[in-house]
Amino acid sequence: MEAFTTLTGIAAPMPKANVDTDQIIPARFLKSISRTGFGKNLFANFRFREDGSENPDFVLNQEPYRKAEILIAFENFGCGSSREHAPWALLDFGIRCVIAPDFADIFHNNSFKNGVLPVKLPREVCAQLMEDAKMGGNARITVDLERQVVVRPSGEEIPFQIDPLRRHLLLNGLDDIGQTMQHAPAIDGFEAKQRAAQPWLYGA
Repeated sequence: MEAFTTLTGIAAPMPKANVDTDQIIPARFLKSISRTGFGKNLFANFRFREDGSENPDFVLNQEPYRKAEILIAFENFGCGSSREHAPWALLDFGIRCVIAPDFADIFHNNSFKNGVLPVKLPREVCAQLMEDAKMGGNARITVDLERQVVVRPSGEEIPFQIDPLRRHLLLNGLDDIGQTMQHAPAIDGFEAKQRAAQPWLYGA
């Protein structure tokens, strides 16, 4: 998993509440267990018309937001089903951080496990950041996980809170497997002892 330290990028304003995981990545596209390839169908029902053409009114089809790395939304982002494909699709599109007043619990957990940082900020602050984002490509927002602040284009710093363990894992790019591999020497030592004590279990 790619480490998340500091991100400065274009933020896309999405003034919607209750954006569910089927809106993030519709069920009809869940035909792969690979984590890649879902970005092209992110928010497909919003991005595309029935004939497959782009909906020019949707923010991610507009410049400069086609290259957004930060998404700003309202309450209960990621509600609905528990599909892990939702953060996969965001990440594959290029979005590494979602800022909202709150998140559905399972989506919140899945995001951390896949390298997407969910930042909780009050609704009025999210609304301010959306106004910043509407200024376009020159109004970049910085998300500094090390210092736990979001920096507005004006330079104002807005602090946010995050669980210390999750912060550590993101800063070091550690998913569940990465955490386990940190203990590889101890695991190997245990296996060696077991092999020596019970060789018949290992085909010896």
